[in-house]
Amino acid sequence: MTAAARKPGVVPRPVVRAALRSGVRPLLGPRVPVAVQRRGLDLLSGVPRLPAGTRVSRVRLGGLPAERVGLPGADTARAVLCLHGGGYVTGSPRTHRALAAHLAAATCAPVYVLDYRLAPEHPYPAALDDATDAYQALLAQGHGPQNLSLVGDSAGGGLALALALRLRARGLPPPGALALLSPWLDLTLSAPGDPRRDPLLRLAWLRWCATGYAANADPAAPELSPLFGDLACLPPILVHVGSDEVLRSDTERLVTRAEQAGTPVSHRRLDGLWHAAHLHAGLMTESTAAVREVGRFLATTPRPEPDASG
Repeated sequence: MTAAARKPGVVPRPVVRAALRSGVRPLLGPRVPVAVQRRGLDLLSGVPRLPAGTRVSRVRLGGLPAERVGLPGADTARAVLCLHGGGYVTGSPRTHRALAAHLAAATCAPVYVLDYRLAPEHPYPAALDDATDAYQALLAQGHGPQNLSLVGDSAGGGLALALALRLRARGLPPPGALALLSPWLDLTLSAPGDPRRDPLLRLAWLRWCATGYAANADPAAPELSPLFGDLACLPPILVHVGSDEVLRSDTERLVTRAEQAGTPVSHRRLDGLWHAAHLHAGLMTESTAAVREVGRFLATTPRPEPDASG
């Protein structure tokens, strides 16, 4: 299907911030039924402002539901696997359609948004298993690993990094690059920032999400909190973080640990922005620009050729 395309809008940053604080933040709380949270976020996503010509198709990846978002003229030899955020308990391809569409425009490649299973009904390792299956399905379609990229925001950023760690541990070919947007990398919440500055997230909700996803597993284990994993021998990483978000420390610690491990990592702080501000691409100028930067990174990062000896 062809998605409704609307010209990118310019909503002032203070207006978006106020709308998040009054309209979205109250929805994200441990006392709000999870079904209400999910439905509310889908409805609040509204009709996203997508680049002209955007096409959205429902597909399957390894038997899992996903959306393929692309534009005419895309390089179909390349692909981006997008793992959506939402604390592992909310979020969907619908909530991330604008991000995917603007990312597809910036990379000139199709973006696949995986509709992975959510907690608390499906705790760890369900989401990571689904992400692994989806990645292997893209490989099976003929995409060379050097032509695959992983993108994730918030919990999806943690899931993307956990997937990279799992691929390395299992001897599977790594993607060419990772982009982590406001990633949630430490489910133990050992070093949170000031939640009063973040108009979106509350610590009580994050703790509830972490409990729901970890269930009986150790939340500090690297597949749940990849910040604590071995970060050596990973693909090049780009990390974006808002200056005002409660999870800013996760990014700062990741950059330090990745540099110490010798993994190429680029980091940019988005001054005056909040958690996962990239979701407002097409609506807010700063968000659109940030997604374009991510797209340029994914499109231009040098990719090693596959090892022909193996």
